Amino acid sequence: MTDDRRLLRVALEQARAGLAEGGIPIGAALFGPGGELLGAGRNRRVQDDDPATHAETAAFRAAGRRPGGYADTTMVTTLSPCWYCAGLIRQFRIGRVVVGEAATFPGAHRWLSDAGVTVTLLDDGECAALMRRFVREQPDLWNEDIGA
Repeated sequence: MTDDRRLLRVALEQARAGLAEGGIPIGAALFGPGGELLGAGRNRRVQDDDPATHAETAAFRAAGRRPGGYADTTMVTTLSPCWYCAGLIRQFRIGRVVVGEAATFPGAHRWLSDAGVTVTLLDDGECAALMRRFVREQPDLWNEDIGA
């Protein structure tokens, strides 16, 4: 298992937990330069009735302040980041993003790459299957979350 896939497992655990709570199964985790977990989170907009609690924002908040900056960190997310989360990544200059899948939702990972963020797209089958099932079973909730 590659290191990126090992990191993705943490985000997938978060996505599964979100689904079990009745939420949207998107998970994320922020890792330090040595692969240490700084923070993990999941999309909690349903559970918290808060449209701003996306997985990447939850992971970022869980990581807390980092006075030295975030350029040497890696954000790992099960789904390509939306514009909101991509903006967070750019705002705080997170240096690297690992995306589980982008077929369900293309997101803004190309925009991040064009801006100099190192992006790795894994095309992970488990991430894709989790999202496809959710979209099929909860289309109204999915469309609400992606702003459709």
